[in-house]
Amino acid sequence: MAASSFEPALALVLELEGGFVDHPRDPGGATNLGITRATLAAERGRPVSATELRALTRAEAGAIYRRRYWDVVRADDLPAGLDLLAFDEAVHSGPARAAAALQRALDVPADGRIGPRTLEAASLADPVRLVPRLCQARRARLRRLSTWPVFGRGWTARIARVEREALRLAAVHATASATVPRPDPVRMLNQEERPMTETKSIWQSRTVWANLVGLAALGLGFAGYGVAEADVRNAADAVAGLVAAVSALASIAFRVVATKQIGPGPAG
Repeated sequence: MAASSFEPALALVLELEGGFVDHPRDPGGATNLGITRATLAAERGRPVSATELRALTRAEAGAIYRRRYWDVVRADDLPAGLDLLAFDEAVHSGPARAAAALQRALDVPADGRIGPRTLEAASLADPVRLVPRLCQARRARLRRLSTWPVFGRGWTARIARVEREALRLAAVHATASATVPRPDPVRMLNQEERPMTETKSIWQSRTVWANLVGLAALGLGFAGYGVAEADVRNAADAVAGLVAAVSALASIAFRVVATKQIGPGPAG
């Protein structure tokens, strides 16, 4: 995916996370825009107060999300829909857990780090089928947590919202890819032939050959050989017709050879 998909994904995550929250049952402690005090302190390289956490700006939160979550799960390189899903789970449960969940769904080694093998498998997968599978596994994992009775309803709503948006993105991308026009070999062939055809049309002109034959007749006249005007016209017509016939045969031969060269390759 293009890097521009980060901004709409960030907007959705920030909407889901909300503002400042300090729930006593949340093991992560107080958060603002989904960023915990521990994460903000790690970013700033020093302890931060609750007041500083409350003052966290969207711009700084966005930079943290980009660096610590989006980039870590290689979301820019994931297909549409899977990028959002991996990003949201990275924010919610950690990048390593999100990466491992994606890897298990793709049937590649789940080492918790998105690399070339995972990206290749993701590029070959069908996001429309994979997104529901990932969301189902995510719900099943969260249900096993001790905090499910407290936060389960909100988590379920969050996953459902992200799943709908991920499926929409995957469908939009699939439609856009299907409507991209493919090169037309015959049209390309005609375009390649056009300059040659325009050059040959000059030599196929009766006027050109009439002038050339006329010059030749004039030269013969100076040499003492008389040539009638009718003979000049007949000769010009004959030469122009011969050139046109040769040109047509050459064009047919060129088309047959070029079509073979751009024809479909072996199946497989």
